[in-house]
Amino acid sequence: MFACSELHAKNRQHCQRRWELIGETSVRLSNSFSGALRTFAYFMSSGSHYMLKGVDYLSLYGSDPSAIEQAYAIFANVLEFDEYGQVLNATHAQRRATDYVRSYCDSSFRVEPPFEEWEVALHEPPPLKDVI
Repeated sequence: MFACSELHAKNRQHCQRRWELIGETSVRLSNSFSGALRTFAYFMSSGSHYMLKGVDYLSLYGSDPSAIEQAYAIFANVLEFDEYGQVLNATHAQRRATDYVRSYCDSSFRVEPPFEEWEVALHEPPPLKDVI
């Protein structure tokens, strides 16, 4: 079972787990990841992401959703966690993702450092039918 160590038993409220065991066969991502994803999704879909000030990117949601898909893939690929599932680099992950969107909308913008293959990888989607 994935659980916080006895060392952290007194600080359970601060001890976010990366995985929470569900039954015998499945796990859930941490609350920290959920919060990071929710926050990124809100600011991206509202058109108010502070890293994209001056960039008209909202139309991509209807006209070129693959650009938005790539941004979310970058965000997810770049996130790093500690052993308790706490997100360690949400701002950096957002920066890499929003730099992609900015470069997509403005061909003169150069992403520095250039993206590495693992950052832009589009991993296999889940099966259409749930396993559980």
